Amino acid sequence: MDVVIVESPSKAKTINKYLGKGFKVLASYGHVRDLPSKDGSVLPDDDFAMAWDVDPKSQKRLNDIADAVKGASKLILATDPDREGEAISWHVLEVLNKKKALKGIPVERVVFNAITKNSVLAAMENPRALDKELIDAYLARRALDYLVGFTLSPVLWRKLPGARSAGRVQSVALRLICERELEIEAFRAREYWTIEADLKTASGAPFVARIVTLDGKKLDKFDIPDKTTADDIVKRIKSSHFRVKSVESKPTKRNPYPPFTTSTLQQEASRKLGFSASRTMQLAQRLYEGIELDGETTGLITYMRTDGVQIADEAIAQARTVINNEFGEAYLPSSPRIYKTKAKNAQEAHEAIRPTDMARLPAKVARLLDDDQRRLYELIWNRTVASQMESVALERTTIEIEADEEQIGLRATGSVIIFDGFLRLYQEGRDDDTEDDEDGRLPKVANGDKLGLADTRADQHFTEPPPRFSEATLVKRMEELGIGRPSTYASTLQTLRDRTYVTMDKNRFIPDDKGRLVTAFLENFFTRYVQYDFTAELEEKLDKVSAGELDWKQVLREFWVPFKAEVGEAMELRITEVLDRLNEVLGVHVFPEKEDGSDARKCPSCDDGRISLKVGRFGAFVGCSNYPECRFTRQLTVGANGEGADTGDRTLGVDPDTGKPVLVKSGRFGPYIQLGEPEDKEDKPKRSGIPKAFGVTAADITFDQAMQLLSLPREVGLHPETGLMITAGLGRFGPFVLHDGAYANLDSPEEVFTVGINRAVDAIAEKKARGGKPRGPKALRELGNHPEGGKPIQIMDGKYGPYVKHEKTNATLPKDAEIDKVTLEEAIALIAAREMQTGGKRKPARKVPAKKATAKKPAAKKPAAKADAEEKSAKETATKKPTPKKPTAKKAPAKKATAKKPAAKAKPRTKAAAD
Repeated sequence: MDVVIVESPSKAKTINKYLGKGFKVLASYGHVRDLPSKDGSVLPDDDFAMAWDVDPKSQKRLNDIADAVKGASKLILATDPDREGEAISWHVLEVLNKKKALKGIPVERVVFNAITKNSVLAAMENPRALDKELIDAYLARRALDYLVGFTLSPVLWRKLPGARSAGRVQSVALRLICERELEIEAFRAREYWTIEADLKTASGAPFVARIVTLDGKKLDKFDIPDKTTADDIVKRIKSSHFRVKSVESKPTKRNPYPPFTTSTLQQEASRKLGFSASRTMQLAQRLYEGIELDGETTGLITYMRTDGVQIADEAIAQARTVINNEFGEAYLPSSPRIYKTKAKNAQEAHEAIRPTDMARLPAKVARLLDDDQRRLYELIWNRTVASQMESVALERTTIEIEADEEQIGLRATGSVIIFDGFLRLYQEGRDDDTEDDEDGRLPKVANGDKLGLADTRADQHFTEPPPRFSEATLVKRMEELGIGRPSTYASTLQTLRDRTYVTMDKNRFIPDDKGRLVTAFLENFFTRYVQYDFTAELEEKLDKVSAGELDWKQVLREFWVPFKAEVGEAMELRITEVLDRLNEVLGVHVFPEKEDGSDARKCPSCDDGRISLKVGRFGAFVGCSNYPECRFTRQLTVGANGEGADTGDRTLGVDPDTGKPVLVKSGRFGPYIQLGEPEDKEDKPKRSGIPKAFGVTAADITFDQAMQLLSLPREVGLHPETGLMITAGLGRFGPFVLHDGAYANLDSPEEVFTVGINRAVDAIAEKKARGGKPRGPKALRELGNHPEGGKPIQIMDGKYGPYVKHEKTNATLPKDAEIDKVTLEEAIALIAAREMQTGGKRKPARKVPAKKATAKKPAAKKPAAKADAEEKSAKETATKKPTPKKPTAKKAPAKKATAKKPAAKAKPRTKAAAD
């Protein structure tokens, strides 16, 4: 019996059916080994030796593979046909060799670009050896990402508290987003005018012409700068008589677009379907792995990670047959179209993304797919078939018009489709709205024809700033610059979101202050490593490694020596030096000019203080130079609701009991409510944060609502059994009641102000009955049973957002997913992907340890300043006021001990290394 290794269990089941009884197909569940999340996994001083780690789940699967191989006649490695797939095969083989499980058993490598019976059987007939150069390229990339993440990220943590991490590709992508935002902020709108004339021929046929010359001079965009100039020209046009000076008509053709690559599929799915890059790849994976057709599982599309635009000859023949049958002979070009890759640094050898069978029209499989899968399959099918269709035939006409009395030149342009060609099936989407100077059909005119003037219009315009990047435009720009690889774009962009370096608004990237600080830091202290050319050149070197033209360790040596030196210099920097540089670089952003022209850096709370960037445990903020006498702080920039602005304090009213003003203030942790001003340094006014759960912002909070917050924690009453006071409050994780050091959740913020003793006692008793454990997450939807095992799959309401649950596996839902529209098939795919991750995934990123060390490491070295503690208490007044402090005392030792474990020190860097 031959043992075949693939990546996913669903693929294993399908291929086992194709191959029959003489084969045993097992799944590796993605990568089986990875670099451990600690220092020393890559040793530059030991010729870049790499220490690999196998997690327990992968170990069990490797043991199963080793047991199966013992009685096998051959081992066939059939993982995906790309660099990562080659690496997985190499890892499996390395482990089996260490286990001495092979014992002379022959090993073959096969690749197939589609999961169809014919493709798999054909691959089995054409085995090869492992591609050493492709494996070397993988090792070089993995080592580089590890070294950058694990070396650069600690510099950020020490010099820029609050920063999460840096990465070889993610930091350059973040720079693109931040630079675009700087362009937008620096943009100043400029006025200009255009003038159009409604003309008509002698027969009365109307058309529109624009002014292009005046007084013998060609007009540029800004040559009509204001209304006065425009009105003067309009008067001259109205007093003139016009005739045709020349007519020029040119036939032209527009050729179809090539089939999809990974990046063009992500771009077009973003434009036309509104999918994120990660969602597109998730759906494409499902289409690649296939559906049940005629009694067997069949893949619907070819492999979806590719830079190639070429497709197989048999696929071209199928497409031509479909075109002839569905659209007619007129839409079939005389010869097949052959495409060649033009993308910078393209390195993939396999085909473009296409349907495995062109005759499988979208309508035929629509009932077997969910709506999103159907839409993506239809997009791929349309693009592929259209790529082999006839060109669009156009006629472009230009009419030049002159005035008899004035030196005024007008021009009319038109474009007429003579034959629609591939547009019958497919039209590529646009990234951003652009002016189209191709108008419709123009009337037939001849030189010298006199024209009538019906009307003249002058239209005012203003230049617009460059648009923010969407996923489509960012992926396109990264590909143009040669940054990263299409197969990693989705994970790179998701990393930026996960680390809150960016936010999304109307599907556009907006850099967060944290992201801008990191980018400014790297641009100033690690300039070379966020340069576009440097990153692209490094990618070219890595591609040469995969082509066998460069030694991978030489590439690492050339990178590591200068990089290590720059890291050493950066570690010697004082934080004050870093802040001085960032104040200079980000001054326009953090301290924008005021409308009244006053000093933007003058402290709004004291007479002679200067505000500047400061850093604390929780990141950067703006503070006054007169601290501690002046305690003014604010967030870096003004939010959409006005939070963070240099507006000083806002008085909501006066507390009738104390006569003190109730103020809305802004601190480094956000806005808060304060009762009165401190009378001296020792006086600490009562404060309360404005929790998100409260449902209001600093801009719209009322006096009554502020008084409610200041009343917290609220005494509910004495517990009937213990005689101890029960209090109610709003904390970081929502509303609660507190009794004898034990917290119990309430259902809504409003309940904090109305909860009575009976409800409070019941909530505490319910918490106690659960052994003090938090109330379990609530099921939002039942999706159905998993096909393997029949256990239910649910959507749960988690603390950090909804997720899919099956037995012990939890998979986070994409941020753009709508709970009511998630299907059982999508949930199964998420569960499978999560199981692959936890069992040795392709791009490992252990998120939980990252949160531990990122929060605890700085805290262990630098105790918070007095002002930090006061501001933090403002956010959690409800949890600070009550007398019981037992929960804090109980939990603190556990956290401290965890943070001091040797492994925890390096664990956060896993995320940094997974670029």
